[in-house]
Amino acid sequence: MNSPTTVLVTGGSGFIGGHCLLQLLAAGHTVRTTVRDLKREGEVRAQLRQAGAEPGARLEFVAADLQADAGWAEATRGCAYVLHVASPFPPGEPQHEDELIRPARDGALRVLRAARDAGARRVVMTSSFAAVGYGHPPRDTPFDETSWTDTRNPGATAYVKSKTLAERAAWDFIAQEGGALELSVINPVGVFGPVLGPDCASSVLLLKRMLEGAMPGFPRSYFGIVDVRDVADLHLRAMTSPAARGERFLAVAGGCLSLLEVAQVLRRRLGPRARKVPTRQFPDWLVRLSARWNPQVRAMLPELGKVKNATSEKARRLLGWNPRSNEEALVATAESLARFGLLAP
Repeated sequence: MNSPTTVLVTGGSGFIGGHCLLQLLAAGHTVRTTVRDLKREGEVRAQLRQAGAEPGARLEFVAADLQADAGWAEATRGCAYVLHVASPFPPGEPQHEDELIRPARDGALRVLRAARDAGARRVVMTSSFAAVGYGHPPRDTPFDETSWTDTRNPGATAYVKSKTLAERAAWDFIAQEGGALELSVINPVGVFGPVLGPDCASSVLLLKRMLEGAMPGFPRSYFGIVDVRDVADLHLRAMTSPAARGERFLAVAGGCLSLLEVAQVLRRRLGPRARKVPTRQFPDWLVRLSARWNPQVRAMLPELGKVKNATSEKARRLLGWNPRSNEEALVATAESLARFGLLAP
């Protein structure tokens, strides 16, 4: 067991960031977190207390924005480790891709420079499967950490580009300007699991819409699943393990599920509470037809029917990581949404 130290978590008000705070505090660390507006401190503390933590004086807040230099020197001062979790993830495509790419890439570089200048030992950066598995021809073998998304592919969305280019920029920085600073990267697939409050991740909002009956049916779409608690756990393991230095780690619990299979899990495990979850999968021709006037559906077309399995063998082997199952993650998401009263009647 590593001795407690001071750790910075960027974006502590977010889904993954909040769970990182919980686990760091439980491990005895002193934690600092950045938020864009210090008015959110009370809200974050209340959520942590509701989840069973007593943050007290071991948690402090600093105002810092990925798009500005102010605050980052103060945030990183005295920190042995930095978990760079914050990154924009909008519900839809932005007007211009640079609205996502610049904050992600430039923000990562701001955090890395500040961490280096503060003498931090290691940064653990939250990237994404979006930086691994897009722009490739169909394949039967699962993706691993040696794969990189091809951002030149016409189907690459702004989010996919932002995560890929930000991670590439981070590795380049470490190689060229990082000095003694070390970097590890976590690449999660779709992140589910218990919410800590009403500020939900995009993946959780998908389940929320299912449970509320807001979707008449599903396109033939597939995605990987991982529980947010296991993503946070992997960040903590990568933070201190010598084996994690200079490595990427895919965070995925098991094989891909289709939206229809997710719906079936919810109906089977939740019973009457999932009565509004649809069970119809639309044929591809109908999805393509509706995409003519629906931009959200249009954005899904490049991935329609594509199964992209990934393996977490590396994280299991090197870091002893043992994630919860797909079903556990999905059910925990639904139950937490109900517990917080976040589902429309």
